Amino acid sequence: MTAADLGAWLLKGNADRVDLVERFRRDPRISSWCVQPGYRTRLMSAGQPVVFWASGSRSRLPYGVWGTGVVTGPAELHLDDGRWRVPLGLTIADPAEWVPRQQLRADPRLADAEVFRQPMGANPSFLTTLQFVALQDHLPSSLTDSPSTVPTTTAVAADQAWGRQADG
Repeated sequence: MTAADLGAWLLKGNADRVDLVERFRRDPRISSWCVQPGYRTRLMSAGQPVVFWASGSRSRLPYGVWGTGVVTGPAELHLDDGRWRVPLGLTIADPAEWVPRQQLRADPRLADAEVFRQPMGANPSFLTTLQFVALQDHLPSSLTDSPSTVPTTTAVAADQAWGRQADG
């Protein structure tokens, strides 16, 4: 993977290990996310698109793309806990707008995406330029119109949507 091949970074979160539904119901904004140090992390820079991919057991929630945004700066080592984090401007969409992995896997343009070939790979993963174009065909407009700064709903509507998701 090179910067020339990059369509978007793909950051994963395992919703079976952490209650991501509750976390994002309280605040759908992500200002930073843990990444593993390496050449990919060194390629991350402000302005690059980023996609949030929720993973976990296949039957519990609609796993797949939950949000989009941008990288807002280089990854940094946080001395308080020894973890690398990349700063983000990313918002998780309403659950009704999540794009399930089954839908994306069925698209032949995305079949060889790294998240499908190596689902246990560390953050950051990536989408090629062509894969990111293909993904955008599946995204609702709320995830393609200024995803880093425009909230998708009012707080009341978000609570109602998250409540339906959490109960469903």
